[in-house]
Amino acid sequence: MELSRKVMQIQPSATLKISATAKQMIADGVDVINLGIGEPDYQTPDNIKQAAIDSIKNGKASFYTPATGLPALKKAISARIEADHGYHFDPSQIVVTDGAKMALFTLFQVILNPEDEVLLPVPYWVSYSEQVKLAGGIPVDVATDRQLRFTVADLEAHRTAKTKALVLNSPQNPSGLVFSQAELTAIVHWAVQNDILIVADEIYEKLLYNGNFFTSVLELGDENMDHVILINGVSKAYSMTGWRIGYAAGPQAIMAKMGVVLGHAASNPAAVSQYAAIEAFGGDQSSVETMRQGFEARLNELYPLINSLPGFKMPGGKPAGAFYLFPDVTEALRLTGYPDAPTFVQAVLEEAHVGLVPGEAFGLPGHIRLSYATDMDSLREAYRRLQKFIDQKIAEQAK
Repeated sequence: MELSRKVMQIQPSATLKISATAKQMIADGVDVINLGIGEPDYQTPDNIKQAAIDSIKNGKASFYTPATGLPALKKAISARIEADHGYHFDPSQIVVTDGAKMALFTLFQVILNPEDEVLLPVPYWVSYSEQVKLAGGIPVDVATDRQLRFTVADLEAHRTAKTKALVLNSPQNPSGLVFSQAELTAIVHWAVQNDILIVADEIYEKLLYNGNFFTSVLELGDENMDHVILINGVSKAYSMTGWRIGYAAGPQAIMAKMGVVLGHAASNPAAVSQYAAIEAFGGDQSSVETMRQGFEARLNELYPLINSLPGFKMPGGKPAGAFYLFPDVTEALRLTGYPDAPTFVQAVLEEAHVGLVPGEAFGLPGHIRLSYATDMDSLREAYRRLQKFIDQKIAEQAK
């Protein structure tokens, strides 16, 4: 039987694949340190857990909700956005989904026609390109400089009559790069002038370190908002990856069609998770800062260690946000004798028992991504294992 040609061109999620392999090795008794998955190791805050428990006990979690989310949750999201960025979305402009990934997937289904093009500055999160393909669109890689930054001229060089959207992810997965207000202003103005939709993935917005600041596209002027779709959720800032609540906010006509698709695709996000998310957005926010400080301390200790590994270079210096390092390992590959990052990463997993993700998954070969969203003792041990592995391989090459 022939399967869908659309599906056959889709690659598995590299981050989930690495994580699944690492988890299986752990289940088999291997001491693996998995730095391949973007998941905070903190527990969901207690006040959020209690809101979920309460919704179960009082029976509210037992029933369907509207396909696009509980009205109370949409109000809570709207209030949180306004408090953080000074922009007001009417609840009718907000669609709640099963995680931010589903918000992106549904959005691309709604806005893309066959062969419409979506600009993806590299590196980019693994699922952007595959979701575009699943919607019948064409992902277009936009090359960046050695600091992983790009300009309006770079975007213009890739613009065609088929260009429909541009994905902006800041703070960025996998590099931790954060766009400045000046950069964002130029990019957004270019997109609006050329009638290109801006898909602003701001899921890591609250994870900024060492005095770095974040500017949301929502802060650049109301005149741009007909071209902006905001993507966000609870997974990173509130350590709720398993709860699967994300959202899209933007032009009402687009949100309405997303609601139609979701009504046929998922009925509604889990009710209990929605009640928990109401508390996440509207309740005590102190846990967000506690976790941010924890990630910052890990970054500040781990960054110089990884940067000191033979052949490792950090494009753009120390990351400003998110919880990843994305070193260029081109020289390390040469020193250790590996032909590419995927081969290197596989060997590290099998021999050093550290889970990493190759840069090819993010559109940028010669790099690797590692997450520091785990405890510092594990990060120190992962560094020691990497150092020993690389030193051993360099010694073998010298024989």
